[in-house]
Amino acid sequence: MAIPVTDLSNLNLAVLIDADNAPRTMIRNIMQEIAIYGTPTVKRIYGDWTSPNLGSWKMALLENAITPVQQYSYTTGKNSTDSAMIIDAMDILYSGHVGGFVIVSSDSDFTRLATRIRESGLRVIGIGEKKTPAPFIASCDKFIYVELIRSKYQEQDEQKAEPKPRRSTKRGAEYPPIPPETVRLIADSVSDIADDDGWAFLGELGNLLIKKQPDFDPRNFGFSKLTPLVRSLPRFEIDVRQTGDANTKHIYVRDKEA
Repeated sequence: MAIPVTDLSNLNLAVLIDADNAPRTMIRNIMQEIAIYGTPTVKRIYGDWTSPNLGSWKMALLENAITPVQQYSYTTGKNSTDSAMIIDAMDILYSGHVGGFVIVSSDSDFTRLATRIRESGLRVIGIGEKKTPAPFIASCDKFIYVELIRSKYQEQDEQKAEPKPRRSTKRGAEYPPIPPETVRLIADSVSDIADDDGWAFLGELGNLLIKKQPDFDPRNFGFSKLTPLVRSLPRFEIDVRQTGDANTKHIYVRDKEA
């Protein structure tokens, strides 16, 4: 099932971080992003903390109240961190104290873990770099790229430092054209849920897109939300409908080529 933000705002989350495959300088921003989807009640990071490579993590962990879990590298070439995370995840899963997990890693070794958690009816959000293998991405309910988080918070910091006009909903020149396969994905999804007149509710469309492609995110294409992304595509038309609440409107989309 897809993950509407409104369904996750009160969800208790276990955040498990692979120190070997997570960017230290992004941890604060990653935790801010996680807060959008729920409350991180468990925050643990796994690694061999006797290693000089992880010595720079100390302040980031203290500032974000993340508990480091020591896992010695007993054998060269073996990733014992993965095993420690998986064992802890199963203990947390069976405790029944959380409703979802956030796995911060770009390692495909956590694919089976994410699948197992979802089999138990809990949500899984993955956070990793764009190099993350497709199987791990597909095993999550939602997958968020670190690069998107970095871009989002860098822009916010720049706006705080120097106020600028409100950003247009149109994409900047730094973004390439929206790929034909993405347009086809949207068109197929509209067709899947459209009524007899061809109209599909945009909220339901967004949920279906994430179900089909967990790393689907309008920010990948230069848009903050799905609505302006769809508006930018000539293939689709938008209908904004008033509801009984004067402050609430429902947005519907139709494929002109259907």
